[in-house]
Amino acid sequence: MNVDEYEKMFRLEGRLWWYKILHERVAEALTTHFGTNRNVAILDLGCGTGGLLNYLHRQGYTHLRGLDGSADAVAFCHERGLAVSQLDLNQLTDFEPATNYDAIVCNDVFCYFDDPALTRLLSALAHRLKPGGLLISNNNAFNVFRGQHDLAVGSSRRFVVANFERLLPPAGLRIGRATYWSLALSPLILLMRQWQSLQLKMGWRTEANAQSDVYLPAPWLNETLYRIVKVEQKLLPRTPFGSSLFVVGSRGEGGKV
Repeated sequence: MNVDEYEKMFRLEGRLWWYKILHERVAEALTTHFGTNRNVAILDLGCGTGGLLNYLHRQGYTHLRGLDGSADAVAFCHERGLAVSQLDLNQLTDFEPATNYDAIVCNDVFCYFDDPALTRLLSALAHRLKPGGLLISNNNAFNVFRGQHDLAVGSSRRFVVANFERLLPPAGLRIGRATYWSLALSPLILLMRQWQSLQLKMGWRTEANAQSDVYLPAPWLNETLYRIVKVEQKLLPRTPFGSSLFVVGSRGEGGKV
């Protein structure tokens, strides 16, 4: 992503409904697996500008580490005072090979890797997880949602559950839970993406100046969207469709997923 996209992410991660939902989902997965233990070692791989790490720190987690391939993203993390290092994620195998983690989070990271590179990354992740360790990953879902946002952030692919059912086991990982979200907002998101596609086809906007969906709506609308998704999560813990796919997996058989 370009520095403008990182700057938007840095400003909005703590307020935008989508980020708030995602951060809460990650925290819920950690609590389900580790209970009240806040001293577990957590790595946020591809941590962006550090919004999730900042959120987890406020939740009381004490052993947090982040890695990202972008110097811009790492600079924003350092503004937050976070322990984040710059690393080409393809080089994870060689980075501090003796360090292992109880949980690794990879949110919207896998979309930058083709299958061979992703297979290598997943194997490296499995080796960095302690036995029974947790893998948490949010991902772009379903190609029908592909639009200007993907172009703006450089995303090259979208996923369905079957992709992870195929890719995780050879790396020594298993899926515990997977769900798409948000079903209720899917018609609105699809309509917006179709409008974006029309803009590109008509030449009203070019790929070079494509813009992401990272912007803060009016406070009442931001809160309404947040509440809609929270109600959906309560009524429908798993849904069959949505623009994002949240996956919780683990290494080996230990622990509860």
